[in-house]
Amino acid sequence: MAASVVIIAGPTASGKSALALALAEAFGGTVINADSMQVYRDLDVLTARPGPATLARAPHRLYGTVDAAESCSAGRWREAAMAEIAAARAAGRLPLLVGGTGLYLRALLDGLAPVPPLPPGARQEARTLHARLGGAGFRAALARLDPEAAERLAPGDTQRLVRAYEVAAATGQGLAAWRRAQAAPAIEAAAILLLPPREALYAGCDARFRAMMAAGAEAEVAALLARGLDPALPAMKAVGVRELADALAGRLGREQATAAAQQATRRYAKRQYTWFRRQLPETERLRKLVLNEQFSESLLPAVFSFIRQFLLTIKS
Repeated sequence: MAASVVIIAGPTASGKSALALALAEAFGGTVINADSMQVYRDLDVLTARPGPATLARAPHRLYGTVDAAESCSAGRWREAAMAEIAAARAAGRLPLLVGGTGLYLRALLDGLAPVPPLPPGARQEARTLHARLGGAGFRAALARLDPEAAERLAPGDTQRLVRAYEVAAATGQGLAAWRRAQAAPAIEAAAILLLPPREALYAGCDARFRAMMAAGAEAEVAALLARGLDPALPAMKAVGVRELADALAGRLGREQATAAAQQATRRYAKRQYTWFRRQLPETERLRKLVLNEQFSESLLPAVFSFIRQFLLTIKS
């Protein structure tokens, strides 16, 4: 039997967490994080993780569960998310997947390519080669092993270029070929996409980062930097970390760092907005409701009706 879930997705600062809480209370739901930065326990303030008052109102899972010294891959997250979905269903609760990380949601809905375990050191070898050749040269090297991936990926997309190279070099087969061999998981989903007007979204991004500064974002970044972690780790690349690190080191003034982080947040929101407009097409297993505004309680009647219809359909 297919697992039935509700997905609440969209760019940062669109109101996903508030909508998720309203749905959790109305439908007896468990909120399961699908944001690649909110999984890191060191990034409470900078990722606007749900606070104690919110956590007291509904069960929340996979928030702050991974140490910043680790890397939470889509595969690792999907395994944990599927376990939480099963636990929620066993408890008679509705799983609510909430986040703006498209890669995570794709992994949930489509499954992951059955790539075998790669030899130790494969990733470091690929990274070393990338550092020596640069983005364009590395992409040319990848083209000799996996032309399909090289054509699809931009020279500046370091993380995906390295992943494509290490897989092709170690297995003799490109990622796309592995993906064509994957089996789609049995997931029935209703997706609610929050896609507010960009002006309102960007204003929300700016206001939220100001609130983060007031809530202690600088101290959080200082504590993270004090750990001396590898700058290549995902947590170290969270929006705001580099900008506030520059402020703490005296390379930028506080207001300059705030403005730079706000700009980085807006750019990130723009990329998310574009992804969600083009991805997650409706299928037999995915129903979709697109809301072209930020969350407000006035949207709840339409959202509740959509979810009730979804739940009636999957139970029939």
